[in-house]
Amino acid sequence: MLIELRASDDRLRGPKALDAAPILTSAYKAITESQADLADTRVVCDWMQYKQNFRDPVELRRVQPWRIESNGHNPHGDGYEIAIDLRRAKPDSVQSTVKSLLEAPSDRIALEDWRPGSKSLIWGFNGLYWKALTLWEQSTGKGYESALPGGASDARNVDAARELIGSLFQVWDGLQARHALPEELYVLEIGVGNGNQARVFLDELQNMDRDHGHGYYRRLHYLMGDYSPHVLELARKTVAHHAEHTSSLVLDALRPTETLGFLRYKAFLVYISNVYDNLPTDEIVRIGGHLFQVQTRAVLARADAEALADTAKARVEQLPDLIARLLRLGPELLAEVLNEHFPTTESAVAFWRQAWDGLRLDERYVPMVEFDTYEVAPDVKGELLRPIVLATGDLRMHMSNGAVASFADTLPLLHPHGVLQCHDLFVTDVHQYGNGFRGPGKYDGSVVNWVNGRLLAAIGNRRGFDVTFAAFGHRTGANVLTMTARARD
Repeated sequence: MLIELRASDDRLRGPKALDAAPILTSAYKAITESQADLADTRVVCDWMQYKQNFRDPVELRRVQPWRIESNGHNPHGDGYEIAIDLRRAKPDSVQSTVKSLLEAPSDRIALEDWRPGSKSLIWGFNGLYWKALTLWEQSTGKGYESALPGGASDARNVDAARELIGSLFQVWDGLQARHALPEELYVLEIGVGNGNQARVFLDELQNMDRDHGHGYYRRLHYLMGDYSPHVLELARKTVAHHAEHTSSLVLDALRPTETLGFLRYKAFLVYISNVYDNLPTDEIVRIGGHLFQVQTRAVLARADAEALADTAKARVEQLPDLIARLLRLGPELLAEVLNEHFPTTESAVAFWRQAWDGLRLDERYVPMVEFDTYEVAPDVKGELLRPIVLATGDLRMHMSNGAVASFADTLPLLHPHGVLQCHDLFVTDVHQYGNGFRGPGKYDGSVVNWVNGRLLAAIGNRRGFDVTFAAFGHRTGANVLTMTARARD
């Protein structure tokens, strides 16, 4: 039996260290008293930094055998991984919970079949949140930014904006001196939010250009792209005083060139903040040198399912279909076509929020195919992962499929002297996956995962870009890093 603690040093040592011993003792007793094969049983303890997430304090994952005999016989049976949240688990209940999970089949209500994490139902909820954000905010009585750490985004920092604009001016000055500066100066922001970043950037650029005296503001085209029409409308109002220099576009962050093909090789700056961590991702696990893919399925505890069904005057077995329709149609149309279940839009939104609150993920580990046949994103094959995964021992890490797709599809938009700057939650050393939980967590009605920065850097380097990471220099104590990508000289 293997026991693994995934928590930072300050959680395990010092005056505020957690006492994991009682939890581990309780789990050990339950496992050794069960019929589980101890050689194929693991206990993994995470410190879950996200108070809202898709796991119960104690979970059971089945690990399918790496090798099955040619006649299809599995001589050992599935292995087990007991996952414990060190933050929420109580020693006096761990033993009984582990015992119950090992002895009895799950009583959860499945809302979908097993599938890779990037295909999970949770991403349908994530997309609905941004499409119907107005209804969610009206129901909760608060804006989405209040869910962020500190209740605000780092994007609106004035000093950071002035620093970025100063570096742009240096590039433009150099090109102008060589008579190589285009007449139109394009800046693109993907994931524009409510427009605060755009307003700060445009205000400061206008002020700095007035002092600089080169007329760059007059030539500026600031493009705001977002998945949510509601968010774009907020952004347009926020930057209304710069209307002559701004345009807004509904776009899919996974495929920006579908909407922005005209911008190819023209953008001097692509600015992205808190977008990559909100895009779909798979996860892989390495155990004993063997690779497994994490498969998931969205579920509800039976008690939560029964309460949710009562809310909609439905039977529990109807929930998968009702939730699928909610994600496909949205609350307003759902109330129109299923009025017997949802007499008003407000009741449909209440159903949505209650379902989201109770939503959990069952997980299992399935032997993974060879890297060469795994596709991280379009035109990005899994063989790129080999040196990253093999550089360390056993681990579980994100593939960041959505972030990879977005990043790879955005690079062609950059001018040869352009730069992509992204503020987000990045893992820059794969060993970080061994000292803390990196998602998925819940931010209000959306999903958050840390982003595999090592993988993005490998993709950028292969395509001729230098990719660097630095601490966000204008707020102390933040987990956010700044990723910068620019064409290699």
